[in-house]
Amino acid sequence: MNKQDILKVLETVTASSDGKNLIETNSIKNVEIVENRVLVEVNIGNPTLQAKKKVEVDVIKAIKNVFSKAEVQVQVVGQVATQTVQIQPEKSLPNVKNIIAIASGKGGVGKSTVTANIAVTLAKMGFSVGILDADVYGPSMPMMFDVENERPLSSTVAGKPKIKPVENFGVKILSIGFFVDPNDAVIWRGAMANKALNQLLFDADWGELDFLLVDLPPGTGDIHLTMVQAVPLTGAVVVSTPQPIALADARKGVAMFAQENINVPVFGIVENMSYFTPDELPDNKYYIFGKDGAKNLAKDINTAFLGEVPLVQSIRESGDVGHPVALQDNTEMEEIFSGITKKMLTQLVKRNKDLPPTEIVRITNTSGCAAD
Repeated sequence: MNKQDILKVLETVTASSDGKNLIETNSIKNVEIVENRVLVEVNIGNPTLQAKKKVEVDVIKAIKNVFSKAEVQVQVVGQVATQTVQIQPEKSLPNVKNIIAIASGKGGVGKSTVTANIAVTLAKMGFSVGILDADVYGPSMPMMFDVENERPLSSTVAGKPKIKPVENFGVKILSIGFFVDPNDAVIWRGAMANKALNQLLFDADWGELDFLLVDLPPGTGDIHLTMVQAVPLTGAVVVSTPQPIALADARKGVAMFAQENINVPVFGIVENMSYFTPDELPDNKYYIFGKDGAKNLAKDINTAFLGEVPLVQSIRESGDVGHPVALQDNTEMEEIFSGITKKMLTQLVKRNKDLPPTEIVRITNTSGCAAD
């Protein structure tokens, strides 16, 4: 048993979606053999814990099928592809690897619920995650994470005072909701809202983050333009319900990100409130708002369909008590949001492999950009 023997065996193990083996994708970083012990170091593009575990099991199985007495140890590293962009130092988040906007064309479709559950799913996978609640006029993250009564503390970074995000369930959160009375309406002109958003972005001590999710307000207005002008978004996820009126607005949301002078990749569409299954009829699905609307839209505009979320009472109840439903292990809802998150990660890896880094937007004429 020598290194070449092991490399030949590893030609039978695949880890990429295109069917190429570990040797073809140059994923094997090191092979060491000491007597009957084999150490294999593997580097794969899929950063999820499930993908890394599958490769580890497949490599051990493949080697033991040929060398049954070998003691095999596998170290798998799943890299999150990151962007490198040249922007002004005072307008950067150098320790944040990926910034993903969660958007919707229409209000009330469950965008914040989807954001919260994707965030806790990523945290459960082992990623460092933050949420910027950019819905200035209707912040909901403090309630959804049961931190309504918390207030961000201050910290000092490189001699400068910073806002320290509130943290719960492994997710760092900043929201206008922490700074205003929940009984008061936020009555700000666009300039004030934009200034507040920039403060939450750049005056915060986010620390090292794999993902910063930005929960955008509905529509395609000032806040959206502020975000694409402030930071280079890695991509966006659009949330919709199946009915035509919501889909029409979702199409506008996708179109905004696809604008030539914005050009933010859309990872895909999530369909919320897809169907209703009553407890007494667990095998029945009632498509109250229509069937496959978002799936058909995704196909029509050539973007990925990330998954469907049913109309389930537990999702609403979990959000109301500040305990996102995806936190509940071994449940149908955890499996659904895990599937959506995995598909989003697959699109992220593909985007960062195939496309150049996103640049911040410098808009001189906003006609045709702010459509709502």
